Amino acid sequence: MQRVALCLVAVALVTLGCRPAEPAATDTLAALFSGEGATWVDLSYAYDDRAVFWPTAERFELEVVAAGMTEGGYYYAANNFCMAEHGGTHLDAPVHFSEGRHTADQIPIDRLIGAAVVVDVSDAATSDSDYQVSAADLEAWEAEHGPIPDGAVLLLRTGWGAHWTDPERYLGTALTGPAAVPELHFPGLHPDAARWLVENRRIDALGIDTPSIDYGQSTLYESHRILYAENIPAFENVAALERMPATGAYVVALPMKIAGGSGGPLRIVGVVIDG
Repeated sequence: MQRVALCLVAVALVTLGCRPAEPAATDTLAALFSGEGATWVDLSYAYDDRAVFWPTAERFELEVVAAGMTEGGYYYAANNFCMAEHGGTHLDAPVHFSEGRHTADQIPIDRLIGAAVVVDVSDAATSDSDYQVSAADLEAWEAEHGPIPDGAVLLLRTGWGAHWTDPERYLGTALTGPAAVPELHFPGLHPDAARWLVENRRIDALGIDTPSIDYGQSTLYESHRILYAENIPAFENVAALERMPATGAYVVALPMKIAGGSGGPLRIVGVVIDG
């Protein structure tokens, strides 16, 4: 019996010796941050005078304070900027539609970083500017890719980013101010799908490539209210989702940490692991 055991150990050692060593987690991280082994995707739009904001919100303004050579002989530049919380690529903190829930500075960092799940409904949304992502869309994605994992950042790709440089097309109206709100037309998440996510899955955050997670014609903003009541934050006006795969990527979404904020500017990036 002892001889058999020794033989098994010997076979195991030989087998292990012939098997290629798997890379350590530290090696993977080193490759990632050195620019090897992964592709970084910028999912954020720049803030400038073309950035799209909610029609009733104050748009982005940049005031140049200094830009030139100083008396000391060195170059110096500085600016002031002013804008509403909810414009451009931005965070919606849960308190935005749910009293007592997380403000921008209270959202745990691990809710803003995670595995990306990209649900592509761009074919349907192309022919229907009022399209709402349904629970059936989410179930169809799962039938192909498996269940949405716990802690995922769910990204809804409607294809609306193609209209970013045309604000009238992107929002559905050229009007501004309160008169524009009833005329908004863009895709969003159906409240039934939001409810399905809350009741059946445990996502950490949700993002979309439109101005709002509720579709443009919403008047009750139910998807906001359903998700935010569960402290699930959202990212709106997310860019370049066509560069993100359905699975196998990660998201890092770091907003400005505004104390008591209902949202704020967001720099969000995707990390697509090569191979």
